[in-house]
Amino acid sequence: MSTGVLAPDSGLAGHSRRGRLRAGAGANLLRAILSNHKATAGALLLLIFIFFAAFPGVVAHDNPQAEIYARAAAPSAKHLLGTTTYGQDIFSQLIWSTRESLLIAVIAGALATVLSVLIGVSAAYLGGTTDSALSLFTDVFLVIPAFPLIVVIAAYAKNGGDAILIAVLVVTGWSYGARQLRAQALSLRNRDFLVAARLRGERRWRIIVFEILPTMTSLIVANFLGAALYSVLAAAGLQFIGLGNPNTMSWGTMLYWAQNNEALQIGTPLWAVMPGVALALLGGAFSLLNYAFDEIGNPALRPVGRKRGRRRS
Repeated sequence: MSTGVLAPDSGLAGHSRRGRLRAGAGANLLRAILSNHKATAGALLLLIFIFFAAFPGVVAHDNPQAEIYARAAAPSAKHLLGTTTYGQDIFSQLIWSTRESLLIAVIAGALATVLSVLIGVSAAYLGGTTDSALSLFTDVFLVIPAFPLIVVIAAYAKNGGDAILIAVLVVTGWSYGARQLRAQALSLRNRDFLVAARLRGERRWRIIVFEILPTMTSLIVANFLGAALYSVLAAAGLQFIGLGNPNTMSWGTMLYWAQNNEALQIGTPLWAVMPGVALALLGGAFSLLNYAFDEIGNPALRPVGRKRGRRRS
């Protein structure tokens, strides 16, 4: 009878402990962002872009694809950034393009990070032949020049839509993160808490998910931010050279049409300049957050003054 009573209690205790760990990790993550100036600036900038992507009609009231205005008009109170040679409002195009550019960055970055975690952490923890095979697979993708491979694949599947573009970015963007995560997981493999988990008879996937990954949160987040930054810039580059779908609304396609219509020469420079500024700001947001999480995960990178202040406290 006592065994039947203790088993549920121990299971509930395990679930509650994991719940507290996850809640504590979330609270620590928020505290780390608020305590780091780079992370705070990057998060605020990213939140602005998320608002534009979620509610573009609140900021830009004009139809971004409507060709109903004066062509190549200068900036004015009605058209803050002027109009294109097709009579479209540039400001509306800029705001409405935020959604696709941000979605590509987040989805491709998230999928590349998941692939990095699966391959990198599994290789480190399983070891042996599995580690050798997965490491070789990772090394092959590391030595292949990324951007030429992107261009070749994207050109072969030209105008295949966002799904093809995201798949190309994931295939070429996961290997560096996998190498980093493998190195970190190798340093944890023989720690006491993992040895104890193995002695308790826990399955390998449970050890990886509930024991190893929570200790690597900052590194996983940093890898996601780096992959998202790579994705947004690479996607814009592919769209700019005509290897995306030119009929979609994104900053890369804005640059494509501005270049094709010689925006700088005909007196509509903001058509070409503002998408570049938006890309730089979004890339800066991801970079600031990435630098901040590097500092959070690696105490050696933190400013000297902050480390001394923490020691005194």
